[in-house]
Amino acid sequence: MLEFKNHSGIYTLEAEQVINVGLKDAWEFFSSPENLQRITPSHMGFKITSSVDKKVYAGQIITYKVSVLPGIQQNWVTEITQVKEQHFFIDEQRFGPYKMWHHEHWFKELPNGKTVMYDKISYKIPFGFLGVIAQSLFIKKQLTAIFEHRFKTLETLFNAK
Repeated sequence: MLEFKNHSGIYTLEAEQVINVGLKDAWEFFSSPENLQRITPSHMGFKITSSVDKKVYAGQIITYKVSVLPGIQQNWVTEITQVKEQHFFIDEQRFGPYKMWHHEHWFKELPNGKTVMYDKISYKIPFGFLGVIAQSLFIKKQLTAIFEHRFKTLETLFNAK
């Protein structure tokens, strides 16, 4: 499931996926920042540039380089603002391509031993009406492609059993 909403100049993307792994293993995978590169499309040139030798924790700063457009690398700095072990964590952009970026990662174990992951991203695009045009022309498509890639990658990693 992937859904976009627009409210008060803020866009919200919501995604949900069930993976064939228990909550503990799902948390172990997603709370390791280095796994983000594994689930990001390679054409984005995503690379973590900071040290990430620990699982996510509140106050953690993570820096990246990412191609927002072909051939254009941008620095992106996020902070993990909240963590509740095996329930959720939140990252927020401090510097980067968006005017605002707030990403909630939620996890819930299902009775069948699988885990449902729910993402809610609230973001605001800079440049006023030009940002609105950019959202409709390529930002929404790029975010959709990122989450479709992630869905397929996670299907291969966890659901191909």
